[in-house]
Amino acid sequence: MPKPYPPEFRRRALDLLESGRSVREVAASLGIAESCLHRWKRRDLIDRGLKPLSPAEAESVALALARGRIAELENEVKILRKAAAAVEQVVPPKARFALVAELAVEGVPVKQACLTLGVSRSGFYDARIRPPSARAIRQAWLTDQITAIHQASRQTYGSPRVRAELVQAQGVVVSRKTVAVLMQRAGLAGLPLRRRAKRVPASVTVTDLVKRNFHRDRPNQLWVTDITGHPTREGKLYCCVVLDAFSRRVVGWAIDSRQRADLATSALGMAIDSRGAAGQIPDGIIHADHGTQFTSWTFTERARRAGLLPSLGTVGDPYDNAVAEAFWARMQTELLDRQRWRTRVELANAIFEYIEGFYNRHRRHSTLHYMSPIQFETTHPSSPISSPASP
Repeated sequence: MPKPYPPEFRRRALDLLESGRSVREVAASLGIAESCLHRWKRRDLIDRGLKPLSPAEAESVALALARGRIAELENEVKILRKAAAAVEQVVPPKARFALVAELAVEGVPVKQACLTLGVSRSGFYDARIRPPSARAIRQAWLTDQITAIHQASRQTYGSPRVRAELVQAQGVVVSRKTVAVLMQRAGLAGLPLRRRAKRVPASVTVTDLVKRNFHRDRPNQLWVTDITGHPTREGKLYCCVVLDAFSRRVVGWAIDSRQRADLATSALGMAIDSRGAAGQIPDGIIHADHGTQFTSWTFTERARRAGLLPSLGTVGDPYDNAVAEAFWARMQTELLDRQRWRTRVELANAIFEYIEGFYNRHRRHSTLHYMSPIQFETTHPSSPISSPASP
């Protein structure tokens, strides 16, 4: 079954339409059906409130929202029931009476609140008219004294120093545990000392599983990835790509104004979603340089979850990632350096169209016997890969 186009692909296609290009022109450039592009455009206008829903669509949306809300409420009820059962085990009834009183002020019926929290209504009403005990009066007085001491210490004292102040300065007989409990109930806490950070030994770096041998005879055996940046008048724009070494096809990409780990992770996620079966690329290799984006936990964990083996070349050697470097050199010559770019959006749309509309579909590659990456994949006997399609 053909896989749907990634959300980023759809967004960039719509950006091309907003730049003044016709539906026919964009559809032909990207190799997608005009009807598919019309659906994306209509849905985008509806989502932005620029086009009203038809009565049938409005009813369908309202029904879906209602069902979603019902499911949320059912889950909340399950959670509350379990929470109430846990409260019954650890919170005494007198404390639960206070919760019932708070809920009653908020408009919750006393009967329902008592039933949910596991207390009797008669016990709740008796507690409201019963005078406070000597213990409760003492605890209230102690709480006032503790609060005053805590404020006088500039909110720095914890229970040991607060108790010391009570015992030594005021002659109050009280245990440290009682002071700690009353401070917790009053929401008071001391300032902890700043702990020294532990020095963790550096983890063993990922090894180079490629050794500059980029030839592969099947798709998804080896992916290479890298990031490049290019200036605009608004500032730099960064692009990360994932290429399949078998066909040199860009199978994943991401574009952002910042060069962070999630840029590389997003590009890898697009590649996994578009090429993997059930999100898995068994025995595949993802090869990169030693950039922090590719050594980050989020990137390596995303790769491992998909069954990919991370591989890193040596530091500062571009030949260890020659396939990715060659792609950037081509794009630099054929797109980036041909004009000055005004905005990041303008450049992002141009990169998108270059990758999806020209490079993957039409650009002939000498390594592929002068076929385009998609043409090579569709004609090679060991390649079951097909282009994604809209649902």
